Amino acid sequence: MRINKFLSEAGVCSRRAADREILAGRVSINGRTAVPGDRVTDADEVCFCGMPVKRKEEILLYAYYKPRGVVCTESRKEERNLFQELSLSERVTYMGRLDKDSEGLLVLTNRGDLIELGMRGSRAHEKEYVVRIDREVTPELIRFLSQGVYLSELDRTTRPCRVKKLSRYTFSMVLTEGLNRQIRRMCEAAGVRVRALKRIRVINILLSDMKSGELRSIEGEEREEFFRIIGWKNTKS
Repeated sequence: MRINKFLSEAGVCSRRAADREILAGRVSINGRTAVPGDRVTDADEVCFCGMPVKRKEEILLYAYYKPRGVVCTESRKEERNLFQELSLSERVTYMGRLDKDSEGLLVLTNRGDLIELGMRGSRAHEKEYVVRIDREVTPELIRFLSQGVYLSELDRTTRPCRVKKLSRYTFSMVLTEGLNRQIRRMCEAAGVRVRALKRIRVINILLSDMKSGELRSIEGEEREEFFRIIGWKNTKS
């Protein structure tokens, strides 16, 4: 199989991200630096950043309540990085990051191909947030955010989304894309500032009554429904 697919199935990253890591020279095959398009088998020694990686047969799938202040990175420069907080023996990565000042649900897995299916923009999978702002939520603000917002710094207009007022200063928002700091940028374009942002759902996975810092395995019907929605076929793994 191609090296980018191997890295995806090893849980290192998605295929697209694997291509970038290969071009950056961080991947080796049997001691030589890998190049895009290389093919490997399970008998080959594949290393990422000098560490051996293997494809994983068992699919690991977790829900994690990321606390505010934790950074979605492996960099040791960050005092509170996600993977130090998790302390898992297995290598996993996240499906859609949350910035340092945001909290809430991260879906974690050891399979990059699952992340690719879940995050593919063309499939318009939903992610739901609760947002608290510094001004009153008005009907005009709801309409502005719902219809799609032009973000000049990204030169892109966001997709129309569902926005619902929850209280004087809070609203819920359901997105089907994941642009960098999207909600914060949309609110800034509307002239308001985000005071708190929490993700409460990714596709069918709910944060529900999880506590900050809590990790749980996604099992049973919830797991099967997640696989069905994203289009994953091998649900027995």
